[in-house]
Amino acid sequence: MPPPDLNLLVTLDALLTEGSVAGAARRLRLSPSAMSRTLARLRATTGDPLLVRAGRALVPTPRAVELRARVGPLLREGEALLRPGAAPDLRQLERQFTLRTRDGFVETFGAALLARIASEAPGVRLRFVAKHDKDSRLLRSGAVDLDTGVVEGTAGPELRTQALFSERFVGVVAPGHELARQRATPAAYAACRHVQVARRAAGAGPVDQALQALGLQRDIAATVDSYCAALALAREAGLVATVPERHTAGLRAGLHSFTLPLALPPLTVALLWHPQAHADPAHRWLRACVRQVCSVAAGDPA
Repeated sequence: MPPPDLNLLVTLDALLTEGSVAGAARRLRLSPSAMSRTLARLRATTGDPLLVRAGRALVPTPRAVELRARVGPLLREGEALLRPGAAPDLRQLERQFTLRTRDGFVETFGAALLARIASEAPGVRLRFVAKHDKDSRLLRSGAVDLDTGVVEGTAGPELRTQALFSERFVGVVAPGHELARQRATPAAYAACRHVQVARRAAGAGPVDQALQALGLQRDIAATVDSYCAALALAREAGLVATVPERHTAGLRAGLHSFTLPLALPPLTVALLWHPQAHADPAHRWLRACVRQVCSVAAGDPA
């Protein structure tokens, strides 16, 4: 037996509420003949005449009276299910969100983000996990709610992205380093010993490409996989670290930062999420919190 046509519930509600074919037709903007045909379908589906002639009027059968008390609330519940999700009651919201970020994000933006969330939704908890690659499977599976990073055409094509702030690289040295006492020229910068940040073996990055264009090459004394490690070596081993300026603002305290003497294109740090969470009101609120905190910390208009 084929499943019943649930669209008939709308017609049934109109017929039982109006008590007439003509009234139900006007209510649903149908012709009386179309409504009569639908009433015939309802009778066949329910196995009951539903409305029977009593003089010049139609009166409901006992089965119709029973259905009338149930079909209206059923339709209202269905309509509510199909409406956009209501804004959450943030004061009552209890939920944990997982954010995947590179090192430096929590140190720079974490405290402000936690303060913002605590003031609006004290029952929300954040879990920060380290970002080691750009694999989008954790977003797709729901293991991670939000991701941050530089989008360079490597994000999964199904992901949603929104820019957080523009980023540039800066040089960082200990206060006593020679580049803290003199202007950093391309030659002076290249002549120093450097620490490079690379998550995996790769060819020349933008810094080395810019130096090569000037006929220069830097001396890379060490390669690490995090900004924290690079800045620790800049502080303790006298190396030059080249790191994103805004992302590492919370890590560079006590160190000397300088503008690179190279023409490097700016980067855009973005927020990434999977479409399955796009319409979730609580997720939408969290995205707005991250954007606003990063905007303020980065000095951009909120």
